[in-house]
Amino acid sequence: MSTSYLTLFILTVSVAFKYAHAGPPAPLNVTFPEKPPTSALMNVVEDHFIGVSFELSSFDTLWGKSVNLQPTAMQNYMHNLAARMSKPLRIRVGGNGMDGSTYISNMTSVLEQVEDDPYFNDIPVNFGPMFFDILNGMADKIGAMQFLIGLSMRTPDNFTNVQTLALAARQKLGDRLDALLLGNEPDLYAGHGERDAYNISAYVPEIGASLDLLEEVGAMSEEEKIIGGPTICCSWTLDDVLSAGLDQYFPYKYYTLQHYPKHACSGENADNTNITYFTTHSNVENYVGWQTDGVLKAQSQSVPVLLTEYNSVACGGSNISATFATALWAVDVGLKSASMNYSAVYLHTREFGVQYNLFDPPTPENSTEPGWRTGSPYYGALFLAESTYEGGTIIIDLNLNNSITSPTATVAAYGIYNANAERASLALINYAGIPQVFVLPPGMTEKVQIKILTAPDVYEKTNISWAGQTVSTNGDLEGDLQLVEMSCENGCQLTLPGPSAALVAFGDGILFSGNSTIASIGSYLSNAPTFSTLPCLSLFALFIGTFAKLLF
Repeated sequence: MSTSYLTLFILTVSVAFKYAHAGPPAPLNVTFPEKPPTSALMNVVEDHFIGVSFELSSFDTLWGKSVNLQPTAMQNYMHNLAARMSKPLRIRVGGNGMDGSTYISNMTSVLEQVEDDPYFNDIPVNFGPMFFDILNGMADKIGAMQFLIGLSMRTPDNFTNVQTLALAARQKLGDRLDALLLGNEPDLYAGHGERDAYNISAYVPEIGASLDLLEEVGAMSEEEKIIGGPTICCSWTLDDVLSAGLDQYFPYKYYTLQHYPKHACSGENADNTNITYFTTHSNVENYVGWQTDGVLKAQSQSVPVLLTEYNSVACGGSNISATFATALWAVDVGLKSASMNYSAVYLHTREFGVQYNLFDPPTPENSTEPGWRTGSPYYGALFLAESTYEGGTIIIDLNLNNSITSPTATVAAYGIYNANAERASLALINYAGIPQVFVLPPGMTEKVQIKILTAPDVYEKTNISWAGQTVSTNGDLEGDLQLVEMSCENGCQLTLPGPSAALVAFGDGILFSGNSTIASIGSYLSNAPTFSTLPCLSLFALFIGTFAKLLF
């Protein structure tokens, strides 16, 4: 047994013994108001609340190098999400790399690397019109999609390339273009040495000049909303940027932010490998609420705020980024964001091998083959895709067991209302390693249907299931769908395994029950392996799960 597996074994056994001696936790009574508070009515999210963000530098290895050879796994990954929505699936392509990349209008390939050994967190490429063909090709295959495309502000005195890119995006994507995001993390330009002493006072006038140049070439007009920004992440606040004059310009379609709770830019350490942070609901309030003043100001201006990039640990993740804990955390953050006035959130994924990725091909060179690895955050995206309703959704944090502020609480609960402000479902999270009973009182609902997201423990990376199904090596859901039904007219008790999250729909026929697989493995493929790339860890997790059960 390797050192890392031995460490996980010791931690898991320790947790199991702890709970075995402590006894089962007390049942928790769920209080779900019949109507949401007035403040919650201000933020009704649409049913494509969850989106996916992609770094440009690895785009062709994930979406394909031609329209005719787009990976069947990616088609399934995307359609699994899109099938659970009535609105177009939200996709953002950008990142630090796109901010340093160059659009070449006569280029015949999707993209090409321009540096032999680029900085891992900022990989520039050249890319051409086929990039948009690939976007359209995927939308033609899987259904309605809408795209956010990043525009650079690193060199505003040489803006011609950005104008060309923006105009091409408008022409090639048409109605599928959701918005152009002007600038990526400008609050880090000075810290990264890209713009000396750059600050908000310099940024705001440059925005005005950039908007004028985009309008000059026909990439936008004052009569339409197509621009998003400022896409800050770290050292500026949205409130300060708006107060400095960003809101003086003709209306933005979105104000955009991106944020990670931890980073590993200088490597792993005790802070960014602390899994307990991600299994404590009280930490989510501070993380999501980092820009509350600016978000509320945007709401008063009727401008939606998007979290266009989030995941566990910035700069490629740490050793906990692929664990089941981050799947539960991704769900918690998504629901919390909806309750705190965000209009959409995008889980971010990057080049092959990044630890927080939603999915990885067998190798960057063999993305059209089976053998893909599904990252734990993708399961969080599946859960979120089913958590919202056609016509609009209102979500509130129920503060179960004082979980908003209590660092010892091991649960979270959200009340989900439909657009008519009627109780529609509950989202329950059990971060603990043992079962938790949730008690629904009489009169709340006559019947529930339940889907459960679960794994043997929070350290698990592969043995994860959503409603009994696991994502296979071709991006499709394998196994029989498990939909639990219970009568609740006189109240009921829901026992969630530990750890897990449950989506509890009031009534029947609400939760998705179809087959979202659209693409089988193509005949052009070679004999690629179809087993998990981490078989040893999966077997180890099964052993631990069996061992833990014996303790009870």
